[in-house]
Amino acid sequence: MAKAFKNGAHGITGTLHSAERKLLRELFSDVITMLEERAEVHRLPEDIDPLYALTGMRPESMDLPPVSDPALARLLPDASEDPVVAAEHRRLTEADLIAQKAGRLREAQFLLETDKIVLDKDKAQRFAQALNDVRLVLAERLEIRDEQDAARVSQMLDAADVETPEEYLALVYNLVSWVQDTLMGALMDAES
Repeated sequence: MAKAFKNGAHGITGTLHSAERKLLRELFSDVITMLEERAEVHRLPEDIDPLYALTGMRPESMDLPPVSDPALARLLPDASEDPVVAAEHRRLTEADLIAQKAGRLREAQFLLETDKIVLDKDKAQRFAQALNDVRLVLAERLEIRDEQDAARVSQMLDAADVETPEEYLALVYNLVSWVQDTLMGALMDAES
């Protein structure tokens, strides 16, 4: 069983056993795949102006399609309710945001190589951000919209009670939430 993250003399440490680490690595991988699929819409044509190719930015005339998967939209939300402003912001920033998120998720996967996880504050913050991205995706898949939905999901605590895919997903969501909560508690202890 996992042991909560704690702040101590060697940094922020926690323990996750192999099955828990394997599950988290797979979740990180799934979210990376979602982000990489979205990154494909940013691929510029080979005959693009060299300046755009160098910067990776899209010309204004090359609109990006909106994000269609609601879970991915939680990771890459619109910056404005105004569709023109949202599209412009997405054109200018989305590729970088995808790269940052995917990088944090890959780093988090790497940090799960051993049962005992030892993090400095910066790594702990990036690990918490990666966990949060996973939680956002899971929350959307579980249709968590308000506190009642969250309470419904939080009741699934025992693997022996799981009978449906949604209940399994709720159990996974609760594990990810617990890991993130203990990590954030340790980070707050490290700050004080």
